[in-house]
Amino acid sequence: MNSTAGDESITLPAANSGVTRASVDLARQGVDVHVEGGLLSEKSEARTNNKWVAYGSGNEPLTFSWRRKTEDHRATQPLRLRGSLTELISMGEDSTAIYGEVNLDVVQGEARDVRLQLPPTVTINQVLGAMVSDWQVANGELTVTFLERVEQGAKFVVNGETRLPRDGEVNIPLLHLLNTEREAGGVAVEVLGAGEIKDLKSQGLEEADATDLGDSVASRQSPSLASFRFRAGENSKARALTVNVARYAQQAVLMANIEEARYQVLMSKDGKTLVQARYAVRNNQRNFLKITLPPGGVVWSASVSGQPARPGQSPDGSLLPPLKKARGGEDAPAFIVELTYLLRGSAWDDRGKTRLALPALDLPISRTGLLLYYPPLFRITAETGSFRAEPYAGPISPAFNPSPPAASALMDGQARVATGLRKAENDKDQESTQVLIDTFRAKSKAGRVAGILPIGVDFPSVGPSTYLVSELTSEGQFPAADLNYQRDKKAGAR
Repeated sequence: MNSTAGDESITLPAANSGVTRASVDLARQGVDVHVEGGLLSEKSEARTNNKWVAYGSGNEPLTFSWRRKTEDHRATQPLRLRGSLTELISMGEDSTAIYGEVNLDVVQGEARDVRLQLPPTVTINQVLGAMVSDWQVANGELTVTFLERVEQGAKFVVNGETRLPRDGEVNIPLLHLLNTEREAGGVAVEVLGAGEIKDLKSQGLEEADATDLGDSVASRQSPSLASFRFRAGENSKARALTVNVARYAQQAVLMANIEEARYQVLMSKDGKTLVQARYAVRNNQRNFLKITLPPGGVVWSASVSGQPARPGQSPDGSLLPPLKKARGGEDAPAFIVELTYLLRGSAWDDRGKTRLALPALDLPISRTGLLLYYPPLFRITAETGSFRAEPYAGPISPAFNPSPPAASALMDGQARVATGLRKAENDKDQESTQVLIDTFRAKSKAGRVAGILPIGVDFPSVGPSTYLVSELTSEGQFPAADLNYQRDKKAGAR
């Protein structure tokens, strides 16, 4: 047993058992007990002695310490509170969200609850805090009840909403802590959407930086945010804030775009035309890409991101290949949508004109490259129009030139498979070998289309060629190249 400065204690050493039960009888009255290294489960006090029973963890000493009781007059003292209230008003198009952080400091006495004064138009939705037991709104006041009497301090968060005018002069609803000696904190107002705060009038407040009001305000990304601190010594009832809000019409912006289109076209003298269309698409919202083929077009194959796809068909006959979407808050990576189709037209004479029509899409195309292969016995020139002839250049979009997988990662995967096969062979465990083979086959087939796969057609690059380019093709437009052809007599003689 030890005795130090009015505290007495007894320590039981650690035992080999998992749980230790200890009982202490003390022939004394009017003492407070504290247990370290265990849990006090029973406590009884008689006229002549005290008895305590505790359970320890078994792997550390169990200590009982006690001292003479002292009367605590805190509960009988009048309550003195100091508080801090930080309020954030988020003004949306239809409704306004209210967020408040409350920090209480008990200077004297014990706090069983705390009250906040609410403006008539404010509705409280939730009150959250580790010490919060219950809350209710009555007669324009929010009463927050604690789980136990608060002797030092407490924190909680208030969430609410109200309806304010969409624009023009707006009186900001302010919350107030009641029955406090001093109320610190501030208020911040932000405009959500296309709008800004044009003018403001305040009373009992002084302008402040957003970082002065804590992380909840400093982390806001609103382009229009005004912050204020409560002016020291001002009565909370004298505080007021009025802002003038201007709203603007939101301009529609693209949620999907084709940053580059590449076509390979093979034309024959009997009027048949094979077209391979490849589109580098960036998409944040769209589910499908609508592709309208020129009249008479017959689809041969389609793919999305290198995987065979079965496009849907809209009521007007257009094709609807599915699109990948970017995750929320991320920049959409470009991916390839590929389509191969056949057109039938009139056979070529020795000299004449032909029009090469390409598909119409429901998305704008930033730039287009067209590589045209034509019969060796003819010469082709493009007329001035939306397309112009240029020396051949490769695609610009990174989607057409994806980075190859790291060689080290591929070798590591192959090494792991080989090691597993050798182990199975050495152990002569046929079942393990079969499981490993099945796993390898399943992984090698990951990402493929279930069922019968559509045929992927390789484009035949045959004959002489010419390269045409175009920029800024509007959605719904059929891009077309007008061509003049003429039989090459020198080529025929050869």
